[in-house]
Amino acid sequence: MSIGNSPEDDRTFPADDRDSIGRALQQARIAAGLTVEEVSASTRVRIPIVHAIEEDDFSRCGGDVYARGHIRTLARAVGLDPADLIEQYDAEHGGRPAPTPAAPLFEAERIRPEPRRPNWTAAMVAAIVAVVGFVGFTMFNGNDAPKGTTVADGGPAPAPEKATSAAKPKPVKPAPKPTESAIAAVPQDKVTVRLSAIDDKSWISAKAHDGKLLFDGLLLKGESKTFQDDERVDLVLGNAGAIELYVNGKKLDDKFESGQVERLSYTKGDPEAG
Repeated sequence: MSIGNSPEDDRTFPADDRDSIGRALQQARIAAGLTVEEVSASTRVRIPIVHAIEEDDFSRCGGDVYARGHIRTLARAVGLDPADLIEQYDAEHGGRPAPTPAAPLFEAERIRPEPRRPNWTAAMVAAIVAVVGFVGFTMFNGNDAPKGTTVADGGPAPAPEKATSAAKPKPVKPAPKPTESAIAAVPQDKVTVRLSAIDDKSWISAKAHDGKLLFDGLLLKGESKTFQDDERVDLVLGNAGAIELYVNGKKLDDKFESGQVERLSYTKGDPEAG
C-alpha cells in the first residue's frame, strides 16, 4: 500500500519578501561601498548603534523617537528613501508615536531670577528718623541761647535762623525688568549659541571652529546650554524638534520635526539680516 501526500502538505503560505529594516540598510551600505565606520563618521551615529540597527536591534536607540531619527539619517546616508523604512518601522512597532504636548513658550524664562524691587519702607523710615533728629537738635540749641539778650522792643533775641526741613533722601530707582532684548547683549566679537530643551530631551553635540568638543551629551527638558567661540560653532541635534535656538542673541524660527537629526553651523554674522 502506497502512502500519498496529505492534502495539507500541498498548502502554500504567503511570504513577505520584503527585507527587514536592518538588512535593507546593510545591503544598501554595502552596495554603496561604505563601511560602518564611514557611515558613522558622516551621520554622527555611533558605531555600536549602526551595528545594532543593521541587526534589527533598536533597543540601543533610546526610544522610538530616536530610533526613527537614526533610521531616517542612515537611509539618507546609503541612498534609500527613509519614508518607506519609517513606515515599515511604525507598522512593526505599534504605529507612529504620539507627539509630545508643547510646553509654554516662556517656560525657559521661569528659571530667571525676579528683578529686585526697591525697599520703599526702609527709605521712609530713614527719612522720618532724619527729620525727628534734626527737629530735636534744633530745639536743644534754642534752649541754650544766652540769657538777657533782647531786641529793640524788649523781647528775647530770636534764635539764629536754621533750616526747617531735613534733606530728603534721593529716591531709589527701581531695577530695570529683564526683557527679551537682554539676551541680545552678547559679545560682538564672538559667535554665541544658546540651546533650550523645550518639548522633550535631546542629545546634542557642540564643537568649536578648531574641532574642540564643547559638549556631547543629553539635554533634558527644561535645561539650557550656551556655547561661544571666536569664529564658528558646529552643532548636531539628535531631536531637533525639541530645541529652541538663539544665535547671537536672536531667536531662530526654524521648525524641525520631532526626532529629526540636524547638523548646523553658525558664525559671528548669523543669522543673516532679512
